[in-house]
Amino acid sequence: MAAMNIGKILKYFILTVVAIIFIMPIYVIIVTSLKPLDEVSLEQMWALPTSINFTSYVEAFKNLAPNFMNSIYLVIPATLLSALLGAMNGYVLSKWQFKGVNTIFTIILFGMFIPYQSILIPLIQFLRTIELYDTIPGLILVHVVYGLPITTLMFRNFYASIPDTMIEAAKIDGANFLGIFRHIIVPLSITGFVVVAIWQFTNIWNEFLFAVTITTSENQPIMVALQNLSGSQIVQWNVQMAGALMAALPTLLVYIFLGKYFVRGLLAGSVKG
Repeated sequence: MAAMNIGKILKYFILTVVAIIFIMPIYVIIVTSLKPLDEVSLEQMWALPTSINFTSYVEAFKNLAPNFMNSIYLVIPATLLSALLGAMNGYVLSKWQFKGVNTIFTIILFGMFIPYQSILIPLIQFLRTIELYDTIPGLILVHVVYGLPITTLMFRNFYASIPDTMIEAAKIDGANFLGIFRHIIVPLSITGFVVVAIWQFTNIWNEFLFAVTITTSENQPIMVALQNLSGSQIVQWNVQMAGALMAALPTLLVYIFLGKYFVRGLLAGSVKG
């Protein structure tokens, strides 16, 4: 019994130490963002501010607000489109067996392993050709296409747990492809949509390379604007930290309110597939 108690105490001690290590950067960001610039230094990095100052948040909001809205205009349609198209792909590849289905699935998955850097030049040339370079719709198109492999994989694994007898019964009743998808598959895959939406929302919101190369000036998302917030002469670390918190807030809220559905959805698709 004593050995068990010692083991439990040691486990909680290790977990507490690890938690403190993870929380330390967040503490520094929050404390620094609440300090005036003259109190920001390496020597006073851990010190609490002498007085709470929200000037840095006002400055950060003024600079990042347009780019914050650009990210909203980008991430919502890109997430919805990639989730919808991924769901249809997963439905076809898991429930409609035909010759070459596994080959097609493998080819789609191959897109997950293509580095962003290797396709930047032809991608930019293509976007210029279709006149979508330096536009939010162009960036949406890129994220939808690049998100299809992972969304297809996630939905295919999720749909593998749905009994085939339900699909066969709907076909006997005369339901067509879209009818089965709309009335049977979609209602059963709400959890899957939540998982994919959280995954895509986070990836698209935090993505930097496509955003900095495909868009310029007023069309840039918030992550690029956050980089530009540092300036070229003097870095206002309090403003930079306030901007970082503002940029991280949407994804943080998503995981706070939908995190349990994310884990539940991942487990739901892990039985088969």
